[in-house]
Amino acid sequence: MTMRLHNLKLRPGAKHRTKRLGIGESSGHGKTSGRGGKGQTARSGGSVRLGFEGGQMPLLRRIPKRGFNNANFRTIYAIVNVEQLNEFDNGATITPEALVEAGLTDRLFDGVKVLGNGALKKKLTVKAQRFSASAREKITQAGGQCEDLPLRSIHHKPAPPATVPKAPAGEK
Repeated sequence: MTMRLHNLKLRPGAKHRTKRLGIGESSGHGKTSGRGGKGQTARSGGSVRLGFEGGQMPLLRRIPKRGFNNANFRTIYAIVNVEQLNEFDNGATITPEALVEAGLTDRLFDGVKVLGNGALKKKLTVKAQRFSASAREKITQAGGQCEDLPLRSIHHKPAPPATVPKAPAGEK
């Protein structure tokens, strides 16, 4: 018998009957129907936000905040695989802007990283901020070139210029 959509069945024990609430005390789900006592959460549509502790200072605000989070300063790359570069003509020069025009990436972020997933069948000159080792190998094996570009933007502020100490007023 071949498997068809019309004769698919759930495995035994996979389907449970729905919990019937408010059907008498002896059922175990009577009276308050598993909602506890009175109050906001017992009401229909009533709920409290995540982490709310009834007006008490929430745990997330009680604990001390320490350490450094590098997430604000991370470098984000637009990822392109070698196989996707086959869309371009043989001998073409591929820049990050050309990748956006071709629809291979939505945005450029801080730069483009080319990964080595798939096979490259064309000789291309690829300009990007980063290349994986396998991507660089596949591009050069196909007769192409890899050109490294500088990062598009730097998140952190540049260091202030070094100040040269001035000579005292009486000296030259």
